[in-house]
Amino acid sequence: MDLVVHAPRLPSPGETLLGDRFETVNGGKGANQAVAAARLGANVANVAMVGCVGTDAFGASLYDALSCERIDLAHVHRIADQPSGIASITVGSDGANSIVVAPGANAQLSTAHVDAAAELIARADMLICQLEVPLASVERAIGIAARNGTPVLLNPAPAQPLDDALYRQIDYLLVNETEAALLTGIPVNSVPCARSAAEALLAKGVRNVLVTLGAQGVIWAGAHGSGQMAAPSVRVVDTTAAGDTFAGGFTVERASGASMQQSIAFGQRAAALSVTRAGAQSSIPFRTELEATSVSLA
Repeated sequence: MDLVVHAPRLPSPGETLLGDRFETVNGGKGANQAVAAARLGANVANVAMVGCVGTDAFGASLYDALSCERIDLAHVHRIADQPSGIASITVGSDGANSIVVAPGANAQLSTAHVDAAAELIARADMLICQLEVPLASVERAIGIAARNGTPVLLNPAPAQPLDDALYRQIDYLLVNETEAALLTGIPVNSVPCARSAAEALLAKGVRNVLVTLGAQGVIWAGAHGSGQMAAPSVRVVDTTAAGDTFAGGFTVERASGASMQQSIAFGQRAAALSVTRAGAQSSIPFRTELEATSVSLA
């Protein structure tokens, strides 16, 4: 659950800042990505999630919200005596955000839970993973996918070092500037630096790398070529879940046979529309909205 405070700007270390308003919004990176894939896939994609929530009020709200999106929740477990995960988010007036996550029940997602979903992973068109659950469980899920020919998209956030063997099992590594820098040791503060980071990650065995650069678009490189795709120009309200929206949109298109460029463009348009709205899951657009909007790669 995202606990969101809107403020004129992000506070400096040690500073107490008076905010504008507070709200609770359904969130979580895995859940956001699942909702994005469900909404942006329309009738194209059936989405299932593997994860954990607590038995508290937040857990009930999160579970019910995913159910309303018609996401398969057979492998979403309710963990007794554990709080549901929360993210404390400050959003500045320019749309920038600062986030601290307390994993709660997310930390209880075990390799046994993943093994129980092995058949689901094996027959999926794409497995999306992120790192708000234990790394050992992510590694198990990716291993199952790799053995069964299921393509893997990993969004390594919150960023942490990864084992070299894991890189070689990843079809699409989706990182922002901060994540790319942590994984490569290359400061990513320009487009050329992003290209260098992408090449360094390819050298580790990843098949395709996508580096998201906010308003500067996306740098991509890998088995299907390389390039930079400009971001749509929109009025930013809140960037929360923009990356998750891109991940869901890209996955839906790529899994349905679209090219890398088409899949990236679709994900960018979805993310661009999401940042014009406040909140996490509340900001994620439906495919019908995207088809009707004028957001484009001008």
